[in-house]
Amino acid sequence: MATTIWDHFWVLPDPRMDRTKLHKLEDILTLTLCGIVCGAETWVDIVEFAQAKEDFFGEFLELPHGIPSHDTFGRVFAALDPERFESCFQSWVRNLAGSSKGKLIALDGKTVRRSLDRAGNKAAIHMVSAWVHENRAVFGQVRVDDKSNEITAIPKLLEMLNLKEATVTIDAIGCQKDIAQKIVEGGGDYVLAVKGNQGTLHQDVQEFLDDAIARDFRGVEHDYCEQTEKGHGRIEVRRTWTTDDIDWLRKRHDWAEMRSIAAIDAQRTLEGKTSTERRYFLSSLPARTAQRIAQIVRKHWRVENELHWCLDVCFGEDNSRVRIGHAAENLSRVRRLALTLLKQETSAKIGIKAKRLKAGWNHKYLLKVLGI
Repeated sequence: MATTIWDHFWVLPDPRMDRTKLHKLEDILTLTLCGIVCGAETWVDIVEFAQAKEDFFGEFLELPHGIPSHDTFGRVFAALDPERFESCFQSWVRNLAGSSKGKLIALDGKTVRRSLDRAGNKAAIHMVSAWVHENRAVFGQVRVDDKSNEITAIPKLLEMLNLKEATVTIDAIGCQKDIAQKIVEGGGDYVLAVKGNQGTLHQDVQEFLDDAIARDFRGVEHDYCEQTEKGHGRIEVRRTWTTDDIDWLRKRHDWAEMRSIAAIDAQRTLEGKTSTERRYFLSSLPARTAQRIAQIVRKHWRVENELHWCLDVCFGEDNSRVRIGHAAENLSRVRRLALTLLKQETSAKIGIKAKRLKAGWNHKYLLKVLGI
């Protein structure tokens, strides 16, 4: 077990001085990952879990001084270099889940709310993650600087990813010229939500598409698709229009490889009440792909359900009070790695919470989740 995990983390520098190393770093990392996979949420939980299974872990780990204390776990994770930790994390994910080449990469941010440290005057950490649904994996994540926002973090995250032939989706905050340029330079395409954060761009796109839709696109080349979904008493009709008749827009707004714009209407009927929302998008994809763009926009929000919702509901991330040093950031990576491991294991047809319990009860299943 330790060898398999250490294959990807051996390059991670140990931040401790030699005289303070009572416990091996590989033991601490292995116990932490196994604890999180099996349902632990705090350092105390991890210690209790490891002590209950000390005989089992003793078959794989050296544990020269037994199970470390919860303070030891906290101090080590607070001191670990988060960038080097992220590099090791990506090494494991690439080995586990394959490449993101040619896939849909959804970028979205999430705040770990209880990591707010008022006494230390530190904001809650905010992490931007790259979720690839087809691989059921987080391919990278970057922490947003306390005095910045996602705009500065997204380019760093893009540099870590294989964007070749992939399509990147980002909410409106990522609709930036530099971000679009970086995606294109990486060999990928983009579908970016357009709102009011780009000067007159949103107004120009909105006015043109609203007018074209009202006139049924007379004289404007376009593509159209319509999709209807029913479930849980709700009926949702989504209509998508795309056009590449945008030479006028390129002259006003110089965006890398901008080839089309799109409007999507989402009409929802629930308990006899109907509401309609219209959203606008900028893309490097050709216009004759209304159905594809509709699917891409729909799939983007899987990052909320398949990643962020799972982290909060199944792993209790929002309730985590880990705050000191880099501990909150590094522990968030362990949770994402644990979630990826659990999603990759498909033999048990049960939810993530049940898989965590099963791994804690069944040593053979835990080894299977870890890929051992």
